Amino acid sequence: QVQLVESGGGSVQAGGSLTLSCAASGYTGRNYWMGWFRQAPGKEREGVATMSDGGTTYYTDPVKGRFTISRDNAKNTVYLQMNSLKFEDTAMYYCAAASSLYFWQRFLAGFYAYWGQGTQVTVSS
Repeated sequence: QVQLVESGGGSVQAGGSLTLSCAASGYTGRNYWMGWFRQAPGKEREGVATMSDGGTTYYTDPVKGRFTISRDNAKNTVYLQMNSLKFEDTAMYYCAAASSLYFWQRFLAGFYAYWGQGTQVTVSS
């Protein structure tokens, strides 16, 4: 069973930076698709950034150029570096994993089987 634990959330002023971490355990040794999603109050969970099992990265338009997803296989940890944060980035951020995905599923939360508990990011304007 894959388990994911996020950390690194907090409060920051607009324009600032944060790095989220997602520590994974229970892997069988193969790489998974890893994704970062976020959910603001009253809104649906939305994809932010994903990394394929082969290491290709994808970003949604609102964060493109500001966020970077990366993976340290030795530590079984996925990161989300967030720069130039905006008020509208305020949300609960979740790490997710999927053993396999089609390209078109990469930002769809329903296709990820494993989820962390989330970490709150609050950006003040």
